[in-house]
This record gives sequence, structure tokens and C-alpha cells, in this order.
Amino acid sequence: MKKHLQQPIFSIIAQEAAAMNAEAFVVGGYVRDIFLKRESKDIDVVVLGSGIELAKNIAHHLGDGVHVNYFKNFGTAMIKYHDLEIEFVGARKESYRRDSRKPIVESGSLEDDQKRRDFTINAMAIHLTEKNFGELVDPFNGVGDLQDKLIRTPQDPDITFSDDPLRMMRAIRFAAQFHFSIDGRAWEAIMKNKERMSIVSVERITDELNKIMLSPKPSVGFNLLFDSGLLPIIFPQLCLLHGVDVVNGQGHKDNFYHTLQVLDNVARVTDDLWLRWAALLHDIAKPQTKRYDAQSGWTFHGHEDKGARMVKHIFRHFKLPMNEKMKFVEKMVQLHLRPIVLAMDHVTDSAIRRLLFDAGDDIDFLMVLCHADVTTKNEYKIKKYKENFEVVKSKLKEVEEKDKVRNWQPPVSGEDIMTVFRIKPGREVGEIKSAIREAILEGEIGNDFLSAYEFMIRKGAELGLTEKHKLGTSTQTKKQ
Repeated sequence: MKKHLQQPIFSIIAQEAAAMNAEAFVVGGYVRDIFLKRESKDIDVVVLGSGIELAKNIAHHLGDGVHVNYFKNFGTAMIKYHDLEIEFVGARKESYRRDSRKPIVESGSLEDDQKRRDFTINAMAIHLTEKNFGELVDPFNGVGDLQDKLIRTPQDPDITFSDDPLRMMRAIRFAAQFHFSIDGRAWEAIMKNKERMSIVSVERITDELNKIMLSPKPSVGFNLLFDSGLLPIIFPQLCLLHGVDVVNGQGHKDNFYHTLQVLDNVARVTDDLWLRWAALLHDIAKPQTKRYDAQSGWTFHGHEDKGARMVKHIFRHFKLPMNEKMKFVEKMVQLHLRPIVLAMDHVTDSAIRRLLFDAGDDIDFLMVLCHADVTTKNEYKIKKYKENFEVVKSKLKEVEEKDKVRNWQPPVSGEDIMTVFRIKPGREVGEIKSAIREAILEGEIGNDFLSAYEFMIRKGAELGLTEKHKLGTSTQTKKQ
């Protein structure tokens, strides 16, 4: 393993540990990632001694303004050095109370420290002491489990998952990220201990959900969450999509598995977390809007509107950012049917202008989502959708170049309207602004100041207003 420890920091750790008469080991994800041939910038070091003292000595050795952040209560210390984050901790053993996933910590041996870790693939260690530098310590056959692509716990999985229930989600997350299987005993223990998730904070659950979402094929993780019984506990709204109702021999598609396929389709195109959230939530309101009609069969009218309204509540529950990220997901859910409807119908310039107006700079993301939403197995339908989507994309480009309505700003402002007619803020100003916007989107007037100004005068006359002040040519030039 020495060839994987060529960075100078490892020999410095070995040198300073020897000076303290202590032993140090690199453990966990860094070691695992060596075998998986993945680059890692996070290094965890376990010390048979004081992790904080070793970190301070190494920071002093490195000089050049390298500082130690340490947490005395937890016995841990962190150094940032170049692009590396190195965490130091004394070897320890842990025990847990039934009502908390915060452990009671005691000093321990390397074996104690390895035994307390979540999975065998994360319980391997490499000597950083000068005498045994580079030797692998693998008491639970983590290397074998990596070769077998298996998620297994060092201890009895029932104890591992009951002590720290978040590890159940971590098992599923690693299975999704690495395309590994979960050991049979571990899987049984997850199903047995699933109710223990109630003691885990929402923030930690969300962190694991996001990592599953960002895995190469997110459906792997969500299927495991569903099959294990964890998903109904952490995300019951998503589970309501599961199942098919049949009336008079007519059934609808299973919207749960459709949603996961859409999520995978998006994941093949982009690693954008928020577009993946939009894919996960695009049909979230279908259970509430599902109706059966004898003539038209199953309908989900308005699910895009209701779904967009649900986004805020879901983001708030999971403590996701309540900012432009949430608004982006809302917009994607709200608009996800629009390009599909256009692709199925005659594409008018007016409809394209409205789509560009509503989607703004997110139009390309919206088109990705809409492509992903086509999950039919019917080859003829797939071909037709693709052809029609190309027409829509061509029209989008053509109309945007001509009319410039993406991220539209009104060529005549409310302030202009009040100045020209010498009126105060009120209903008439809003009516005129709305009328100008509609006229531009319908193609009745051009998206320019002069066309909008003339329309404003006509609309004002309809409302009994007369032009009392003419805007100067400098204003017109500026707005053009």
C-alpha cells in the first residue's frame, strides 16, 4: 500500500507520531477509495494516543499559517492543507443509549475503533507508523467485500443499525453509489430496525437522500428504500405514487416506478441536484388529483399546479434551501407538461412565447425534464415525441431570436404609464401593463418600446385616460 501514500503529508504524520511515541493509521473512506480507484481529498487518521496533540504537532511542522480546528469534547481535530482535509481522532469504542444515536465514547484500541465503524469496507486501516508504514490492517475482510461488491457490517448488523439507524440509509446509499449488494443479514436487520429512523435528525436524512439522488442511477437507492420499508417512514408522499388502480378493466401506469425512471433519465443527462429533485417531484400530486371517468379513463388534471404548491412544504420538511433552488423546482414541476403538450399539438408562436416567458433561462432544464418524462415503451410514440420535440426546440430558438421574451422585461414600465397619464398607482396601471404583456405574447405588437407605447395610449383611451405627458426621445432610445 506504500505506493498510495506518496503524498508528503503521510510521512509527516508518521514522523510526528513517532516523536510522540504514538501509533497512527489512515482509516475509512480514504482506504476504501484506494481499492475503488476513486480520488479522495478527505483523510481520516486514528491515533493510539491524542489525536488533538498529533494534529497540533503536524500543524506546527507544516508552518505557513496551517491552523488546527479542534473539538475537545469529541477529541477530534481538523487540518486543511492544500486541497486535503485531514481529521485526527484518538482510537475509541462506543456505546449507545436506546433513545439517541449520539454515542458514549471511551478510549480504545485500533480493533475497538474498527469494530465501531459502519461497514467492513470502511473499517480497513493502513499503518502510518515508521516501522509498519503502508501495512494494511483488515480484520473484517473489507478487501474481500469490495471484490464481492458487498455491504456488510463488522458487528452484528442488528446492533450496528439499532445503535445508529442512519447507517441503514448509508448502507443503501453505498449500494446505490457503488452498485453493491447488501448482505442478507444486514438487509433483514434494516427491515427489523426501520422504525428506529425516528431518532435520526431530518438534516442527516436529507444529506443521505441527496447523496442517493446524486448517485449514477438513483432508482437503485429509492427502490431499496421502498423495499426495506424506510421510504414510507422518511418520505410517505412519494410512496403514495406506488400502485395501480383498475376500474372497468382500465388501469393507469404505476407513477412511483415511472417517477424513478424519469429521475434516472435526468441523471443520465445532468448531475444537477435540483433538476433531479424536480424529476422526483414532478408527479408528486397525482395521488391527490387522480380521478376515473367512464369516457376518458384515468385523469390527473391539475397535478402540475398542486404539485408545485407541495414543493415548498416538502422542502421545508427536509430543511432544503428555501431560496431560488426551491423556486426552480417549483417552476419545473409547474411547467413540466407544457412542452409535452406543445409537442403533441400544433406549435404556435404565441404558445412558444408564453413558454419562454414563463421558463426564462431555465427553458433548457425544462426541456431535459420533458424529454425524461417520456417513458413509454411504444416505439412509434417514442419516435413521434422525438420528432415533435425537435420542432418545439427549433421554434424556441426561432421565436427567441425574433421576439426576445426570455426573462422578459416590459418595454413600458408602470412608472412610464403613471408619467404619461399623470395617474397614481392603481388598477389602471396594472390593467395597462397586463394588456401590453398579453399583446406581446400573442404577437399583436412587437416587443419594443414604440409598439408598446402606442398600444399603451390606445389602451389608456379605452379606460378613459388621455396622454398628458409625452416621454422624450431619450427615454425611447434607452428603452429600445
